[in-house]
Amino acid sequence: MTLFWLICAALLIVAILFVAIPLWRGTSKNNSVERDAANLEILRDQIAEMDNDLKNGLLTPELHEQGKRELQARLLEEVGDTQGAEVSNKPHPLKITAIVLAVLLPLASVGLYYKIGNLDAFSPMVVQGGASSMMGIARTDAEFSALAQKVESDPADGESLVMLARSYMEAGRYTDAARTYDKLTALAAEEAWVWADYADALAMAQGQTMRGKPTELLNKALSLDPNSLKGLALAGSAAIERGDYAATITYWGKLRGLVPDDSEDAKMLDSGLKEARQMMSHIKGGKAPKQLDQINSPAVAGGQERISGTVTLDAALKGKFSPDDTVFILARAVEGPKMPLAILRKQVRDLPLSFELDDSMAMTPQGRLSNFDQVVVVVRVSKSGDAMPKPGDGQGMSGAIKPGRKNVAVKIDQLVK
Repeated sequence: MTLFWLICAALLIVAILFVAIPLWRGTSKNNSVERDAANLEILRDQIAEMDNDLKNGLLTPELHEQGKRELQARLLEEVGDTQGAEVSNKPHPLKITAIVLAVLLPLASVGLYYKIGNLDAFSPMVVQGGASSMMGIARTDAEFSALAQKVESDPADGESLVMLARSYMEAGRYTDAARTYDKLTALAAEEAWVWADYADALAMAQGQTMRGKPTELLNKALSLDPNSLKGLALAGSAAIERGDYAATITYWGKLRGLVPDDSEDAKMLDSGLKEARQMMSHIKGGKAPKQLDQINSPAVAGGQERISGTVTLDAALKGKFSPDDTVFILARAVEGPKMPLAILRKQVRDLPLSFELDDSMAMTPQGRLSNFDQVVVVVRVSKSGDAMPKPGDGQGMSGAIKPGRKNVAVKIDQLVK
């Protein structure tokens, strides 16, 4: 802190000198020499004019001599006035201004800093939990040790747990960070950001992959806060990792609507969405759908068109799939376009499960359940994460039903060949 004030004092001195020295040196220009020279020139002209008048008989010798004496007397008076003016200009007003500024500038600067500055910004680190004054992040072994001891002595200290977890993340100690976030979820189970940060730490700890538990943690975060910025960003990345570009478009498309249009995040998301659509178009051999906002989202405000039921996995196929494999539940018109009228995405680990499909999940305004008389519910287990069927995927479907049907039971009992 002493060094900080010394630096401030030095800067103030430089500022004062920069302003005061030119003012101190600044005086009114002394034009007395030029003025005297001009007066002498005028005197000569007038005397020459009087000599000419005397020569031409316009002046008598007496008047000529009297005029010369008057001109000389007036010149002497003006020279005297100039010298008096030079004396009266001291002390100069600019010098007074320099003195006032030299006093007021330090006082105003110190007062302003006390008013809006942070007196503790450069204070020595206070070891309370070992956290650095800079955003509470521990950086040295001593700081980590002190903060860990504080957490151990008071496990309910959520603030210290957050600082310790973030310190571990910044230091690249991802396993320790994930362990700390796990403890934090017990204290802040309803905070979406805790689950999103936990997912991030765990993904880094297991080799920068979101597969498995990190994805479960993200689902938890988004269930608590569907608009969680970090949750949506990581969920989109996780979907890319498993090749589910439709889900990526869903998550990042929603995130794009939450960030300012002129921000760097918006530019990055636009680029990522473009790439995801290109990848999806390449895989499916056609144009990627633009409206996928309802994929893997809870059903909202449905009407008479809503279809509800259950999905189960045949016991003979349980060993064929991983718990992380994707399950697509979709409704398709019996007669009409093959594009899904509503779609929901889950995982094998969620089976058996209950589902609801309605118009809120439509991928296009024209392709709604309520626009068709007969539909079929198709359930597919995708090992690749792609909604298009591939050999080895599981599949099951209902018979033709009318929109609004309840208790529709669909069993996944076939393998795609």
